[in-house]
Amino acid sequence: MAAPPSRPPALRRLLFLSLLLLLLLASLVRAAVAAEEGEDEEEVFTEELLLRPLPDRKTLAHFHFRSSAPPSAAAGRHHHVFPKAIAQLVQQFHISELELSFTQGRWNYERWGGYDPMSTNYAKPPGVELWAAFDLPLGEIDATWKNLTHTLSGLFCASINFLESSTAFSAPRWGFKLNEGNLRYGALPREAVCTENLTPWLKLLPCRDKAGIASLLYRPSIYKGYYHSQKLKLTSSQSSGIIIDQTLTVVLQPDTLRGKQLHSTDGQEAQLQPSWSIKDLFNRKLSGKCLISKSSRVFVEIEKDIVDKSDKSGAEASWTNELFVLSTAPNRVFKELKDMDTQPSSLYVYDVSNYNNDKPLDVGITWKLPLIWYCTPAPYHANRFLMGSGNERGSIALSFRSTNLRKQVYGSSNDCSIKAVVFQVVPWYVKVYYHSLQIFIDGNSKAISEVVDKIHVTPSVDKLLPGSLEMLLRLPCSMQSATLSLDFDKGFLHIDEYPPDANQGFDIPSALVTFPEFNSSRSYPETDTLFMSPLLQTFKEDGVIKSYTEVLLVPLTTPDFSMPYNVITFTCTVLALYFGSLLNALRRRIGEEEMELKKAAAKRGLIPLLIAKLRGKKLDPPQQGSSPTSLVSTKLLLKVVFVAVVAVAFHYLSNS
Repeated sequence: MAAPPSRPPALRRLLFLSLLLLLLLASLVRAAVAAEEGEDEEEVFTEELLLRPLPDRKTLAHFHFRSSAPPSAAAGRHHHVFPKAIAQLVQQFHISELELSFTQGRWNYERWGGYDPMSTNYAKPPGVELWAAFDLPLGEIDATWKNLTHTLSGLFCASINFLESSTAFSAPRWGFKLNEGNLRYGALPREAVCTENLTPWLKLLPCRDKAGIASLLYRPSIYKGYYHSQKLKLTSSQSSGIIIDQTLTVVLQPDTLRGKQLHSTDGQEAQLQPSWSIKDLFNRKLSGKCLISKSSRVFVEIEKDIVDKSDKSGAEASWTNELFVLSTAPNRVFKELKDMDTQPSSLYVYDVSNYNNDKPLDVGITWKLPLIWYCTPAPYHANRFLMGSGNERGSIALSFRSTNLRKQVYGSSNDCSIKAVVFQVVPWYVKVYYHSLQIFIDGNSKAISEVVDKIHVTPSVDKLLPGSLEMLLRLPCSMQSATLSLDFDKGFLHIDEYPPDANQGFDIPSALVTFPEFNSSRSYPETDTLFMSPLLQTFKEDGVIKSYTEVLLVPLTTPDFSMPYNVITFTCTVLALYFGSLLNALRRRIGEEEMELKKAAAKRGLIPLLIAKLRGKKLDPPQQGSSPTSLVSTKLLLKVVFVAVVAVAFHYLSNS
């Protein structure tokens, strides 16, 4: 057969150029369409700082950083601002929502507030808390959770990988967050928080701590505070893409030397609140914003109780009045919409883009008169403690104390009730008897059916699963105090399961108490459409009141870890002395030893005398026909006796 005629080179070149031109036109059209969709498809980074004086002469500083990436179908997309490690984390483990917090200290709900967005969203339990919701089949979630803990452990330089064990995490239904079984929760109450965790957290920021608001994070100032909590919250969806919120909440003590003892108007002695500025709190001033950030702002929040007292004094509630004065005039002032359920506040806003190295921002507050005010608490103060003694059994008690907030909401009516949701996780070695639940209201015992509307219990399995308790309580409005108690037995661990500091005790993670009928959201109606603040957006979101209880320390029966060491030391010492002496006696040459003794006898007279006593003879030179067997047996006997004496001495020493 004849070969088909080949195309001329000019025609092939023309076809290649045509295909190349079509690909180029397609890419240009795609870029034009993407440009017409608007600027919402670009990655955005914002940074904000909130400063608030607290009633107990402390100051709250809250750093808020948000990075967002638009939705993308490509798995290996290039990122300009958004951290690539987080994007890979979402794509690999199919995460729809995640929250990780490192906390040192405990939030004081009585003095720092419990009915505001800060205490609801950013007050976390001590140690590490991690929860994640996955967009996966239920059968694959546990294995994905284990891989996620290892990845986060390496990313944040922490011991999060300890949560991989099935005894360390749980699957709450509705007590923690309403879900469809795709949520996992774990906590490490004893995890220490230090700069090793803060450094990788800062590496996720585009400017790190070299510029912008993050440059205020001076390590000695941050870690000397009374409360320190760094959090990473991640949300992912097909419509909005990936949004990551990095927050750092600290409670600092300003310099108290500037405060003076004054007398308040009611005749009671009061102390002037300490004046402070950004440089006093963080040992440096703010020298401009991060150049990549879309917005950079500093907020100074003043509680409504302070504003009310300034109104009563006849002064205008501005940045300078008879009670306090701000060191720098704000760019704008926001006043919260008044609501009977919440305590409104005022926000003084500073745009960091207006400041630079030549003109740094050092906003502060100076108090003119002594002032006493209070933050709005949660409906009930929740506390948890242990009862009982001994190493066999005990009880866990959860107490509620009323703050009389219901009078502001329901008035003086007593024919009402307040809902409270309790979520508690206990390790498997704390064997809780859930049927022993007892409820006391104002000192009187109540039936469980009168108080508990809904309950879900997950019993613990030895060495496999922890136990969890989810309860929906309905507490009467007239109640002043309530106590819930559960009995438990203390289990026994294998010697390999004890931590290095076993005698310190074992931690039970904090319990979470939620009040679903109370909302802590705050709105500022004076904000315009062009003023976009992620921090104020989180304030507007519906947030139910949450309170974390204390971490419980449970002492368990621990074995004597020193006994194996004593046995090994004693046995090895005896064997070493015995075999060493035996081999020394059998391997030594007697003739050479006699020659050495004769040489020493010529120099010193004491050694020959000792040798004669060992032989039981007079000091005479040995005869030519004498055998060394008697000498060997005598020395061997003496060494065996020596070993026996040493063994007895070690026995008495170890027993003493």
